[in-house]
Amino acid sequence: MSYFRELPNLQYQSFLSDRISPTDYLLVKNLFRRVRLREDLQNVFTVFDKYQIPDGSRPELVAEELYGSVQYDWVVIICAGITRIRDQWPLSDKQVYDYAENLYDENLNAIHHYETIEVKDSQDRLILPAGKIVDSNFTIPNPSNSSATLNPVIGISNYEYEVRKNNEKRSIYVLKPRYLQQILLDTRKAMTYGRSSQYVDNKTIKTENTRVISP
Repeated sequence: MSYFRELPNLQYQSFLSDRISPTDYLLVKNLFRRVRLREDLQNVFTVFDKYQIPDGSRPELVAEELYGSVQYDWVVIICAGITRIRDQWPLSDKQVYDYAENLYDENLNAIHHYETIEVKDSQDRLILPAGKIVDSNFTIPNPSNSSATLNPVIGISNYEYEVRKNNEKRSIYVLKPRYLQQILLDTRKAMTYGRSSQYVDNKTIKTENTRVISP
């Protein structure tokens, strides 16, 4: 099932210069008709699996791996909550490097920010979690020596920062294969028009022709 093949049609008035008459229409796909997951499925996590996108993989490759066909790439995208594939799908490792190098130039390995490292006391109790963004001179009391301080900080380079951001995009939720047919049935239902003044058939509606003036 190809997503765009399933999109319903619009009979839209023709603006082409070679049209024969003002009443000519073009048959186009209704790109405004979009599919989203049913709310009752969105909130049931047993319907989904956590998935780690491999380096360099694309939605169609994930779809082929999970559902046996590249034509279900749109199922992968919708279930992952992706609305802007260019921004929200992870780049390959090489693409990340090229992007970061172009963005930061000679400052590729310069410090982007500082963050904490994990600190525990002698009884293995957590004193400071890792990953908190702080200033480079951030200090805390030394749990082993109350008269001293620690500077539990590391610098994260611009390149490391971009790699981290990209890797966060690799973790997505995908639909379990046994629910695929339900999604396909829901999609076909959503792509069907109900009766209205624009109705032609259950896959086609006809828009108003502004060139035709009623008496």
